[in-house]
Amino acid sequence: MACDESGNSHSTKTFKSIEFSSTPAPATADAMAKAHTRSVATVTYSDGSTAQYPLTYNKLFGVKDKVGGNAHAAGQLYNYKMEAIKDLMGQPVIAETPDANSLLSVGGNLFLVNHLEYDWLLSDGSTAYSKEGWYTRMPMSMLLTALTQASDGKLSIKSQRPIDFAGVNGLWIPCFGSQTPWNTHLGSEEDYDLQYNPLASNYTTTTAGLKALNEIYYKSEQTANPYHHGIIPEVTVNADGTTKVVKHYAMGRGTWEMSKVMPDGKTAYFGDDGTHGLMALFVADKSGDLSAGTIYAAKWTQTSAEAGGKANLTWVKLGHGTDAEIKALADAASFSSIFDATAPTSEACPTGYKRVRAGSTADECLIVRSGQYQAAAFLETRRYAALKGATTEFTKMEGIAVNAKDKRLYLAMSAIRDSMTDTSGEPANDIKLAKNSAGATYSADLQAGQKDSAGNAINSDYVATNMYVEAALLGEPLSAADALGNTANPEKIANTDNIFFAEKMRTLFIGEDSGMHVNNFVWAYNVDTKKLTRILSAVAGGENTGLQVLEDLNGHAYIMSNSQHHGDWDTGTNAVVDAALAKIDKFDANIGYISGLPAIK
Repeated sequence: MACDESGNSHSTKTFKSIEFSSTPAPATADAMAKAHTRSVATVTYSDGSTAQYPLTYNKLFGVKDKVGGNAHAAGQLYNYKMEAIKDLMGQPVIAETPDANSLLSVGGNLFLVNHLEYDWLLSDGSTAYSKEGWYTRMPMSMLLTALTQASDGKLSIKSQRPIDFAGVNGLWIPCFGSQTPWNTHLGSEEDYDLQYNPLASNYTTTTAGLKALNEIYYKSEQTANPYHHGIIPEVTVNADGTTKVVKHYAMGRGTWEMSKVMPDGKTAYFGDDGTHGLMALFVADKSGDLSAGTIYAAKWTQTSAEAGGKANLTWVKLGHGTDAEIKALADAASFSSIFDATAPTSEACPTGYKRVRAGSTADECLIVRSGQYQAAAFLETRRYAALKGATTEFTKMEGIAVNAKDKRLYLAMSAIRDSMTDTSGEPANDIKLAKNSAGATYSADLQAGQKDSAGNAINSDYVATNMYVEAALLGEPLSAADALGNTANPEKIANTDNIFFAEKMRTLFIGEDSGMHVNNFVWAYNVDTKKLTRILSAVAGGENTGLQVLEDLNGHAYIMSNSQHHGDWDTGTNAVVDAALAKIDKFDANIGYISGLPAIK
């Protein structure tokens, strides 16, 4: 039990605020080669007393580990019969990319749902996407790990098994995720491989993805359908460790980084990770049930181009649907059944077609075929949003978080570039910002009583009406790389990705996915004091993932934090960095958490 300087315990005192000291950016090979924190949390109580809590990073397990009775390594991938997939060398295909965490307490039992995002390395050290005769992507998986909690808060593994997605047509690139107000895991399918149309020059990416699903996942016994992917999955964990998996076709199809449900239990926002993406809003018919609802897409009306820009938002209604309705459409859909499409000539389309840029840098001339408007809205959500006049110019929209007290939404934009800049020749060119490769975390104010662009009421009290960037949350590229090779200021956030808002701490936690920092960091940003603090350094070249904060789990607080694709950094630029890279096991990746915090009540 922590004590103040006089030795008095805080068991009966009320939490007031928290402040974190900074973990230094690593400068030695040893520090660069491992995930660590040197931060101390100072908690202030209602009587003015304080207590200090040193933080520690704990690795629960790595993707190579066999734990909790799992017959295979934690990162093992499986086909639709739950048979372990092997590579060309006959070795297990193990994903080095743990992403989302949902640590859930269910009936007094603790369960961790964890994403495996994509396959990076094969057993011979070659990258999966460069191996001749192999597949650029793999069917992916989620893990379920039962945990025990000691009296001091330490978490240990009780059991582990992979989650079977065969009943929902498999899983493709599950990225970040979130926890619903009703205590389930809300995942993602960031399926940019499967979003292209047959007119695009990079349609070979789609055919390669389908080939992997057909031959690896389905063993050439079934045929994959791209319209079964890019859908938000929900995983319900029961107290006995059994799971139920559904895909919410009613929430639309995209390259979803994640979805976050607002405190009302029915409003959800999405991160659409890619170029020429949309900002989507889903309003369910009933709280606690995502199987039916209405999709909207935002229209950005810019009011300033400075410091990440400012804009007012209006919302374009795309359509209403249910999981069952849209799943039935997906079963029979094809790109050509939904659209009459052709390529533009000199930025012009034939009469009757509309030119859009949605999901790629290539323009498309589209007409929605008669009777296919619902299919377009829910299965080609980005393209239909563009056709309806919404903005499809966001880039690398990643994590979503909500500050319930202030009714404020946070959106991670990993990079401000390409479609977010003032680009001549774009069909709309709504967003006209200066390029910032280090990105920004945007804020949006949430309001009730809003109407869509047609003047109809939106049935939500959490409708975003604007977007802007607080000064500390704007990245800062360097004009030239520093001595270590950083191309963005290491004292500021670069390429924001996972974000999570802790209500009682009044703190926005931000994890980086940056090729601009040698070591990626997790940051804590106090929304009242505006103080930004580095609290964790990942393995060099690795990305911080799996961000979740539990402020009071049986008397302890946790900051869940994973890292993936360790050592993914060019050698030969700095001797210290090279020495760090030589210490790193690229085949491993961390699933873990930051401990040391008391319960924040």
